[in-house]
Amino acid sequence: MKIALIGASGQVGSRLLKELSDRGHSITAIARHPDKIAALPGVTAKKGDVFDKDGLAALIKGHDAVISSVHFLDSDPDTLIAAVRASGVKRYLVVGGAGSLEVAPAKRLVDTPTFPDIYKAEAQKGADFLDTLRTVDDLDWTLLSPSALFVAGERTGKYRIGKDTLLTSDKGSSISFEDYAIVMADEIEKPAHIKQRFTVGY
Repeated sequence: MKIALIGASGQVGSRLLKELSDRGHSITAIARHPDKIAALPGVTAKKGDVFDKDGLAALIKGHDAVISSVHFLDSDPDTLIAAVRASGVKRYLVVGGAGSLEVAPAKRLVDTPTFPDIYKAEAQKGADFLDTLRTVDDLDWTLLSPSALFVAGERTGKYRIGKDTLLTSDKGSSISFEDYAIVMADEIEKPAHIKQRFTVGY
């Protein structure tokens, strides 16, 4: 498949890039600093600005799917969605956050008293992005939320899938960038969550 990956040089984006490259896909890797994008088979690095709707639309036109892997505070959902619409690509996948996941009925993680203040603004912006996506009918969007602890680790291939509730175990709530990338790549190859958010964790 031809896949456009916005934010390909980031912590999550770089793992997604490797997973997709290893699976033999053709990826247009978009970042502000394309020199920071890993040189991998099937990867074409391109310079792009998440706030430039027309420029972004031109870069992603002609692809089978677009992945957005950018910080919510460093982007604008309306601009990103408008760029995907203008490109003519229908499949849009978003790297989400854990803050909007529920820890109890109608109670989100970001609204709990122990949620770290340092992450609150980013988490709220991510929740707002999800709310915006839920109003979008003309794109086949999917948002994949990680568990609470989202860090570099191992590619184990062992994880659980959920929907809107934070996944936890006796070891807490976590997922590695590497295992997250597996689930995102699987969703691209075999769509199972069109116009839905889902989550992954151990």
